[in-house]
Amino acid sequence: MPELPEVETVRRGLEPLIEGQRIVRVEQRRPDLRFPLPENFAARLEGKTITTLARRAKYLQMRLSSGETLVMHLGMTGRFTVSQTKSTARTKPGNFTHEAGEHAKHDHVVFHLKSGTVVTYNDARRFGFMLLMSQDELETHPLFAHLGVEPFGNEFNADYLARRAAGKGVDLKAFLMDQRIVAGLGNIYVCEALHRAGLSPNRGAKSLADRKGRPTDRAERLVPAVKSVLTEALAAGGSTLRDYRHANGELGYFQHSFSVYGRTAKPCKKPGCRGIVRRSVSGGRSTFFCSACQK
Repeated sequence: MPELPEVETVRRGLEPLIEGQRIVRVEQRRPDLRFPLPENFAARLEGKTITTLARRAKYLQMRLSSGETLVMHLGMTGRFTVSQTKSTARTKPGNFTHEAGEHAKHDHVVFHLKSGTVVTYNDARRFGFMLLMSQDELETHPLFAHLGVEPFGNEFNADYLARRAAGKGVDLKAFLMDQRIVAGLGNIYVCEALHRAGLSPNRGAKSLADRKGRPTDRAERLVPAVKSVLTEALAAGGSTLRDYRHANGELGYFQHSFSVYGRTAKPCKKPGCRGIVRRSVSGGRSTFFCSACQK
C-alpha cells in the first residue's frame, strides 16, 4: 500500500495540472470501488473548480469550489494517469515494481478538465475509495478526527514522541505504525527509520521517555531519522513496491536505497556493522532489522 512519500509524490504530480481547473465532465464507469461511490457522484463534481489538492496522512483531498472535498485513498493498486486528450499517451504520478495490470477495463473514474486534461483513476483490485464531504466536516470525520501529527510538521518532535510514548506497552514498530500517533507512516519507512536511528523495532515505545516524561536520546535520534528517510524517499519519487506509480509514469527509486527493507539475510549497510538483516513476521506483516546495530 502506498505510504506518505508515494501519496505525496502523486499529489505533487497532479497539483500543477489540476489546481484551478474546472471539471467539465466525470465518467463514472462503475457504482463502487472498495465502497459505493457517493450519491450523485458525477453531478456533484461537474462544473466545479478544483481549488486545492492537499494530502492528509495517506489520503488525497481535492477541495472544490462547491465547498465539498473529494477524499481519495489509493488502496493497494489505485493510480492516476494523465493525458491532454483521450487519444494522447497517458502519464502517471507514482511507481510500482509489481504491476497489477493497467488495462483500460480498470479505468473506473475519468475526470475531464476544461484545459483538455484527462485524469483517469485506474484500480485493478478496487481497494481504493472516494468520498465526498463538506470541507467543514474534514477535521471531525472519522477518517481524520483521530489522526496524529504529520511527520514533516513542527509538532513532530522528541517532546511529542515522549508524551505519546510514556507508559506505552507496545513496541516501537507498532507505536510508529499507529496512525493516531504519526499520520502517514507505514511498514517500509518505519523499518528504514528505526534502522537509521539504531533502534530495535522490538524495543518498548516507553523507552522514548524517561521517568519524568522527558524525551530520551532515543526519541532525539528517532525524529530526524524519520524525517530524513521520508525526505530522501520523496526526492527519489517514492518506492516502486507492489502497485505504486507516479502520476507522470516515472518510477520511484528509493527502493534502491533500502538499508533493511526486503534485504533478508543480506549484510547490514551501516558503516562498520557486521550484522545481517533479519526478518520477523507479526500479524502478517514483515519487519526487517539488524539485530547487531539496532538496540
